[in-house]
Amino acid sequence: MTESAPRTGRPPKISRADIVAAADAVVAADGSAALSMRRVATELGCTPMALYHHVRDKDELLRLLLADYADRVEWPALPADPRERMVTAARAVHDVLTARAWFVEILAADDLLGISALWVPEAIIDGAIGCGLTPEEAVRAYRIIWQYTAGEIIIRTRSARRAADGRPTFREQVFADLDPETLPRLAEVGPRWVELTAEDTYLLGLRALITGLVGPAPL
Repeated sequence: MTESAPRTGRPPKISRADIVAAADAVVAADGSAALSMRRVATELGCTPMALYHHVRDKDELLRLLLADYADRVEWPALPADPRERMVTAARAVHDVLTARAWFVEILAADDLLGISALWVPEAIIDGAIGCGLTPEEAVRAYRIIWQYTAGEIIIRTRSARRAADGRPTFREQVFADLDPETLPRLAEVGPRWVELTAEDTYLLGLRALITGLVGPAPL
């Protein structure tokens, strides 16, 4: 009996949808640091060269992944009050990115999650203009809200990773034994510092930030 001849002919066709699904699987399994053209090609059973016919480089691969995720988000209905529109839109993108916090690291230099996610700056800027800001001031307000949102997610995510290690952090050690003569206020709350700073204060900070940007709500 003779051995079967090796398969010949064209490799199986791959689509952009296949590429995005493979990239998503890599990130879900091993994190964003593991994402590469070679790794995605391995997931698809093709050569990296075949992948380059569809995707120019890793940056384009990331953009495709981000856009695909944004396209599947169901953004909430916006309230009539312009201030609440700003709050609702910011909370929505906060919730979306918290679910996949690694996106924030990529978006830190460019806040465009995807074309469909332009809903977020549109809603925030529209709300800011509705509160009396000029278009230029509204864009600045949006950028400030975005930076607050991204920073809050990054800090909370990294803090959660440290807490998951189960080892006391340097911060815990410092706050456990503060000198009340030198730092009376911090020494007073020191034993509860970790508990207090672990609270979810995003909405509280967001509302305070929006008040500072557009002024207090009318009575």
